[in-house]
Amino acid sequence: MVQGPEMNNTITEVKGRELRIQRSFHAPRELVWQAWTEPKHLMNWWGPKGFTITIQSIDVKPGGYWRYVMHGADGTNYDNVIRYMEIVCPERIAYTHGDNEDEEQFRVSVTFAGSGTTTELTMQMIFKSDEELEMAVKQYGAIEGAKSTLDRLEEELAILAEGGV
Repeated sequence: MVQGPEMNNTITEVKGRELRIQRSFHAPRELVWQAWTEPKHLMNWWGPKGFTITIQSIDVKPGGYWRYVMHGADGTNYDNVIRYMEIVCPERIAYTHGDNEDEEQFRVSVTFAGSGTTTELTMQMIFKSDEELEMAVKQYGAIEGAKSTLDRLEEELAILAEGGV
């Protein structure tokens, strides 16, 4: 088990083929849910800093797909496919994540635990093997990317809390 240092109140843990990320947001969970499920918000924060996305289609329901292209800062495009398995508004989302060649590279469950104006988000990613998770962490910077993405989510939540679109 490897536990990452707490940065920006993000806690990460790697255990076997599981990557777990936890973070608290100063926003009600309904707002965090809204940012996590509505395309107009996803476009503003999904992906590490320096990345943008183009949403091709999104259907947030069990069995629905979200297809998007993530554009890297170096101009590289990454096709992404998410297939939703479970949607429990505003508590939990479970999905598979992959690309056009392999739609299920790993499984993700995200829980949104709310307490008034605070939301505790827990993201659990299960890879097919310890080696695939290790490659995602070392080769693709999965932990740093997740932290950066959640930083962007926090920025989006601040805009939403101020009455932004």
